[in-house]
Amino acid sequence: MTLLHETPRTRFEASAFAPRPAEDRGLARDEVRLLVATPDGMSHGRFRDLPDHLRAGDVLVVNTSATVAAEVDAELGGDPVVLHVAHRLDDGDAVVELRTAPDAARALLTASSGEVVLVGDVRLLLRAPWPGGASSPTGSGNRLWRASVRGDLDRQLDRNGRPIAYGYLDRRYPLEDYQTVFGTRPGSAEMASAGRPFTHELVTRLVTGGVQLAPVTLHTGVSSQEAGEAPGPEWFEVTPTSARVINQARANGGRVVAVGTTATRAVESSVRGSSVVAGRGWTDRVVTPAAPPRVVDGLVTGWHDPMASHLLLVEAVAGSRLTQAAYDAAVAEGYLWHEFGDAALLLRR
Repeated sequence: MTLLHETPRTRFEASAFAPRPAEDRGLARDEVRLLVATPDGMSHGRFRDLPDHLRAGDVLVVNTSATVAAEVDAELGGDPVVLHVAHRLDDGDAVVELRTAPDAARALLTASSGEVVLVGDVRLLLRAPWPGGASSPTGSGNRLWRASVRGDLDRQLDRNGRPIAYGYLDRRYPLEDYQTVFGTRPGSAEMASAGRPFTHELVTRLVTGGVQLAPVTLHTGVSSQEAGEAPGPEWFEVTPTSARVINQARANGGRVVAVGTTATRAVESSVRGSSVVAGRGWTDRVVTPAAPPRVVDGLVTGWHDPMASHLLLVEAVAGSRLTQAAYDAAVAEGYLWHEFGDAALLLRR
């Protein structure tokens, strides 16, 4: 796994975590809080206020990837482990992460090449660190593996799998709670969560107001890059139609606002010169202040952990000063973190 040579400049202590989906807190999806930060100031509202902060001619880049059940109980050397399936590769191999049983509380870094993970009648042979070199939040051991698969892993995940979840949730939630209104192409190990607060009604209001949508796809891996690790390669697609919509909006003075870090990565992976072109395949593009976006002007996003690589992308889009001001305000106002939490709209112009 590639290590980042940059670290986020934004400093804060994370606020409260959202322990359950908005609907289980008595809210509609689009009633989560929305912080809007621009060079002209900052405001607080609800996510359903989003159309008030965009204008006709702007374009929202949205991720059509749907979440799959990518967590399943397994065995390694006769001991129980939790397996996270980050990707299915073109040659049939899988990219996997091993975590401690029973609740996947931390990465299991003691596995070795040649060991076999059992998921029911499926055997996964750990072949090598992925995508190359070791990946570890502690500097020793390895976290992500390329594994050859013998047996029907998809069937096991369909029968026994569940959404990837972490310890800040109060209980497990069904896969449908991890889907967005844009998700039509199953493939993400974890939800492209910036799109979760959108509803069909909100999308209708945006389009009626002249805001265009540019669908792209990026199948997310596991969100474990909290210790200086760069995001690993992920599969993406930008269609000719979406490329044309984005380019025309920019030519007419509209802003390109990406819904989440995933949509940002997808569209920036298809920039050639100063234009977006159609593209698909595996991307290793990492958006940071040193490798800034060339197309994206703004970001709809959730709140990221301190030192997370996703925070570098936020700083690259919004600038470090605006990002710091937004996080300071979010902490002070008690915004909720993580996939079921509150949201922000950051606009650099």
